[in-house]
Amino acid sequence: MRARTRLAIGAVGVVAGAALLTGCGDAGSSGTDAPQTSASGAGCAPVAGKQLIALTDDKKLQNSDNVIPAVNSKVANPQLIAALDKVSGALDTPKLVQLNKAVDVDRKTPKVAAEEFAGANNLTAGIAKGPGGEIVVGAANFSESQILGELYRIALTAAGYQVKVQQIGNRELYEPALEKGEVQVVPEYASTMAEFLNTKANGQSAKPVSSPDINTTVTALKAEGEKVGITFGAPAAAQDQNAFAVTQEFADKYGVRTLSELAAKCSGSATVLGGPPECQQRPFCKPGLEKTYGLSVGSFSSLDQGGPLTKNGLREGKISVGLVFSSDSAFATS
Repeated sequence: MRARTRLAIGAVGVVAGAALLTGCGDAGSSGTDAPQTSASGAGCAPVAGKQLIALTDDKKLQNSDNVIPAVNSKVANPQLIAALDKVSGALDTPKLVQLNKAVDVDRKTPKVAAEEFAGANNLTAGIAKGPGGEIVVGAANFSESQILGELYRIALTAAGYQVKVQQIGNRELYEPALEKGEVQVVPEYASTMAEFLNTKANGQSAKPVSSPDINTTVTALKAEGEKVGITFGAPAAAQDQNAFAVTQEFADKYGVRTLSELAAKCSGSATVLGGPPECQQRPFCKPGLEKTYGLSVGSFSSLDQGGPLTKNGLREGKISVGLVFSSDSAFATS
C-alpha cells in the first residue's frame, strides 16, 4: 500500500515517508466542519458506491507530476537512458493504476507485477546493449516506486547491466545518495522532484519552477538537476499527482466527469469535500478549486490525503468529492 504524503497540495511539492492521518479532538480534526457561508445553491450530496473515478482537471489546477527516471550523471550514457526511456514510453496513467492494483489489491509482489507487465508490453524489445557494469536502482518506501524500480531493473538488464533494486526510504534519504552515486537510478515525479531540488537549493520560499505543462516542468527539472549531477530521461505519460475523486454513482447521478462540471452543477450546501486538514489552506486543494473552478462546497471533512479514510468516506457516502492520487488502485475497473 501507499505510505506517503504528497505535499504538492501546498506551494512546495515534497513527498514525505508516511501517510498523514488525522486524530480526533479539535473542531475539524475529524468528521465534517460546519457549512461555509460562501456555499450557495443546493449542491450535490454524497452518493455511496464502490467504484471511484477521478474527475478530469480540465483547467489544469495541478502541476505535471509525470513519472520520470532520475540518473546519476556519471553513468548517464545514451544506452542507459534509452533503456529507461523505454519504460517511460510503455506507461500511461491507466496502466500505472493497473500495476498498483496488481500489488495493492491482488497482492502480487512488485517484482512479479513488473515482470508480467514487461512481458505483456514487450518492454525489452529493441533495447540496445550498453557498456555494462553494476547499477543500483533506488526505490522509495511505497509500492508504486518499487514497481517502477523493478521495471527499470528489467530494462537495464536487457541493456547488459547487472542490476539490483534497493529500497531506500523517502526522497530526503535517496536524493543525496543519487547525487553521490551510491545509487545510480531512481524513479521520480517531475513536478515534485523539480520543487524538491528548487527549494533545497534556494530555500523553502523559492518561487516554484514546475508547471501544469510537462515540457515546462521538465525543462526546469533538468536545469535543477544539472546543478547537482542528476540527469533525467523522458517523462512517461503516466502521472501520479493530486486528483479529486467521486464515486461512479455520484458521477452518474449528477452528470459530472470534469472539475468544471462539478463546480457548475454541485456548488452548494450539500456538497462535502474530503481531504487532509491542510487542504483547506493549500493552493492546489480547496482554495485552488475555489479560485480555478469557482467551486463552492457546503462543508469540509478532515480525513487523510489519498488514504483509506478519504476513499472509505467516498464509498460510504460520507463525502461528495475527495483528494486522492491519480494512479491509485482504487480507480482500477477490473
